[in-house]
Amino acid sequence: MTTTHLTDVHTVAVPVADQDRALAFYTGTLGLEVRMDGELQEGFRWIEVAPAGATTSLALVRADGQPTGVDTGIRLLTSDAAADHEALTAAGADVDELLRWDGVPPMFALRDVDGNALYVMQPGG
Repeated sequence: MTTTHLTDVHTVAVPVADQDRALAFYTGTLGLEVRMDGELQEGFRWIEVAPAGATTSLALVRADGQPTGVDTGIRLLTSDAAADHEALTAAGADVDELLRWDGVPPMFALRDVDGNALYVMQPGG
């Protein structure tokens, strides 16, 4: 077994067709903050967003012919899944029903403007 010095996950990439439209959704609808938005090299824009205080960010990367509308597997944590579900539904976000199963934290799935699936869950809820 290899021994490494890995300590954290910094960034997870989410493929998007239109970075401006995705940025508006992730900041305006989900309320994430912009960590970085700049051109790393000519024609290559890098955008990172994250919940306030989070150590891991989401990079909204231009899909450039790669598929969007994927199941990202990303779980966003909340202190109140029911309130967030209600707020996102009212904002017109594409959300599934709020799941409240015995022994499982309250959670729901949502899709961004490109159809990428993310999950919102309330740990210990």
